Amino acid sequence: MNPTLRIIPLGGFGEVGRNLTVIEYDGQMICIDCGLMFPEGDMPGIDIILPNFNYLKDNVDKLLGYFITHGHEDHIGALPFVLPNAPAPVYATRLARGLIEVKLKERKLLDGTEMHTIAPREVIEIGPFKVEPFRVSHSIPDTVGFAIDTPLGMLVHTAEFKFDLTPVDGQTTDIHRLAELGQNGVLALLSDSTNAERPGHTPSEAIVKEAMERVFERASGRIIISTFASNISRVQEVLNVAAEFDRKVAVVGRSMENNTKMALELGYLKVEPGTIVGLRELEKYPDEEVAIVCTGTQGEPTSALVRMAHDNHRDVQLKKGDTVVLSASPIPGNEELVHRTLNELFKHGANVLYQALTPVHVSGHGNREELKLMLKLISPRYFVPNGGEHRMLVLHGQIAEELGMAPDDIYVLESGQILEFDGRGAAIIEDTVPGEYIYVDGKGVGDIGASVLRDRRRLAEHGFLVCVVTVEDETGEVLHDPEIITRGFVYNADATELLEELSEHAANFIEERTMNKDGKTDTSKVRNAEGEIDHVMLAGALRQSLAALAYERTKRRPVVLPEVVVV
Repeated sequence: MNPTLRIIPLGGFGEVGRNLTVIEYDGQMICIDCGLMFPEGDMPGIDIILPNFNYLKDNVDKLLGYFITHGHEDHIGALPFVLPNAPAPVYATRLARGLIEVKLKERKLLDGTEMHTIAPREVIEIGPFKVEPFRVSHSIPDTVGFAIDTPLGMLVHTAEFKFDLTPVDGQTTDIHRLAELGQNGVLALLSDSTNAERPGHTPSEAIVKEAMERVFERASGRIIISTFASNISRVQEVLNVAAEFDRKVAVVGRSMENNTKMALELGYLKVEPGTIVGLRELEKYPDEEVAIVCTGTQGEPTSALVRMAHDNHRDVQLKKGDTVVLSASPIPGNEELVHRTLNELFKHGANVLYQALTPVHVSGHGNREELKLMLKLISPRYFVPNGGEHRMLVLHGQIAEELGMAPDDIYVLESGQILEFDGRGAAIIEDTVPGEYIYVDGKGVGDIGASVLRDRRRLAEHGFLVCVVTVEDETGEVLHDPEIITRGFVYNADATELLEELSEHAANFIEERTMNKDGKTDTSKVRNAEGEIDHVMLAGALRQSLAALAYERTKRRPVVLPEVVVV
């Protein structure tokens, strides 16, 4: 049987984030990106979400390396969790490598990880693959896509891109190389679908600079700008405009401080001497000479901006006259947290600016006309839209159809599916690999599943009810009134009658099961094979009965936790 080429998404297909795609040929494989996803509003207690790396863990001897497109969290953030389970060399551009090393150093993983710096148009031969990075414009410098030459044909992975002719770093998308790849013949194109819903072209980063200049020109007090810690281009814009208006800049937030320090050391941030100062030094300057750049655009509870909004930041207290800028758009699922933060900022009397009010942010992703241009340049035999929620992938596929591609040559995949090429054609095969979410909760990685989340949602929505019943071993008699404890279910004077009813119901329920038809004690039917009263069986039956009564009286579904104690 001839070897096959496979595209296996382990994350990032049908969602924004968790980007990790496996390219596999004849039992050897490379990974494109290894990112995380932020939790949605219905995932209480979850810190981050990882791609399902079990396939890599089970086939680590076949894994040749991780090729990273750029340094955003949704493309590198899972590496500290995945590398200990599926180690392999990491290939990244200088800036992405620097951002990755910051993360690995924090978790004491850097010394054990083989790192390689790559550059556009530099071909890396690895196993059966020849991998060539090509430059694309995004919202962070040093972003590259990959042309992957395989024995069955060329694959092109665009990374996240737009066709910006005036980017902050001056590095435009390498249209000439893309055109050459298309002329040479491309088997399949994997292209970013994030903005497949948006018509026209994505505005240039130059618009943000103009908006920032207006903000600095009009603000009479402090200026606090929040952006992603990895958005080095946006930080550079803030530093440029601050120097232009003679403002000192303090960098706030651990990840922002670490990334800024690294970018300065590597030369990706250029700043006038004396522009950046320590946070405590800001006290020396009047408000009209102060600017702060910090984390918190997604309403993350522990981020600097959110702490400021809730008056629990150690060093920065918001006040009337401050101008606060959110220079990012909400990631899908984070809208509620972002809006909550905005409301708190407004309560402080701050002048709050965000994308809906003024262009203080532009997307790093190409809109529909740019997606069309990429498709025309590459002219692939097959098309695989990636990097977006399911509707975005479908809409991107429809764009390809509008340009003349046959529907049968367009594959909308879900994480865990396998697209296979055998030299004669392509098909989604029946076999799948694990593609479900891996949740990180505190120090736990993967130990929280869907059932735990369901319980947490129920607890958040309806609370819980604990019932403790004490039963005498020989007679099965309930020794005293069952104790009812609730949290988040009912708690007021009017609930006394309901709690008493639940207690009485629990006592009657147990007694009915320890009596025969004549009303005499008979515990034989509640005893197990060892002759002991089966308290587990009784508790399970009591749970259902109490839950039914609680719902009948309140139309709520608390988590019911009965405990039958035999003495």
